[in-house]
Amino acid sequence: MDVTQASEECEAVLDAISEAVISEREFLETVLLGVVGRGHVLLEEVPGTGKTLTARSFANALGLSFSRIQFTPDLLPADVTGTHIFNEQDRSFEFNEGPIFANIVLADEINRAPPKTQAALLEAMEEGQVTTDGETRQLPQPFFVIATQNPVEQEGTFPLPEAQVDRFLVKTSMGYPDEPGEIELLRRRAARNEMSPSVDTVFEPEHVKALRQVPESITVDEDLLEYVVALARETRNDGRVSVGVSPRGTQRLFEAARAYATIAGREYVTPDDIKRVAQPVMAHRLVLTPDATVNEVQKSQIVDAVLDSVPVPTVD
Repeated sequence: MDVTQASEECEAVLDAISEAVISEREFLETVLLGVVGRGHVLLEEVPGTGKTLTARSFANALGLSFSRIQFTPDLLPADVTGTHIFNEQDRSFEFNEGPIFANIVLADEINRAPPKTQAALLEAMEEGQVTTDGETRQLPQPFFVIATQNPVEQEGTFPLPEAQVDRFLVKTSMGYPDEPGEIELLRRRAARNEMSPSVDTVFEPEHVKALRQVPESITVDEDLLEYVVALARETRNDGRVSVGVSPRGTQRLFEAARAYATIAGREYVTPDDIKRVAQPVMAHRLVLTPDATVNEVQKSQIVDAVLDSVPVPTVD
């Protein structure tokens, strides 16, 4: 698959999902970055904005299997990865796969589960495999996690450890639709008998694998490599930040920029591509100082300041 074909098919996916999900195109592109860039997406949004519909719509449009895990305080790691059950017919134990064994997994309200259960996702997200009872099992490929958390209701929640937050390629927010969008939401509901809209399949699973290889062919000039590194290092020099973007985050910024160039249909990365993906890739990786937290400094403000302070390479 070449870049032009990849871009056209990405547009077809976004068009199909837009028929079901009322949201800004930029939000859907950011979620698609996770698919194309072989990463995972963290959505922080209040209930009822369409997070589950978005995840299911992506699975349907891409022709992939879908699973939803409702994270709760009593959820056990085995409830995610699966467990052995006794088969009375042949008098032996056999492995019963958990909901993690799907192409697209919606980890709903991930911060409601205790750290031990959250950690069950770490190996899956990073290695594409799970280990149970000493035996390692590969997950279906492609494998993609969309995790959600509620930013409003914090009672009975367990904050995600920084090691797990860093596993997400991007973090984004859906937001409320504008008034015309909310009216269109009702208009579409009135035009169908089902409560939830359906999305046409655009891809086959093997096609998605080919799409995810396209960014590897995208050219990134040397001065843009230096620009990506300069942005990441500048976050570590900000006095309001105790932990800046890690080298893993630097690599993810590079990968997200190539994925965005793929969606845009270009064989090379531009400075604007890097700027476009900087917020969703970098902001959630920052750890603020106690003073900055007390003063309610927003991580997005720090990323904006970094983008303003680092000189942008000129493109000949």
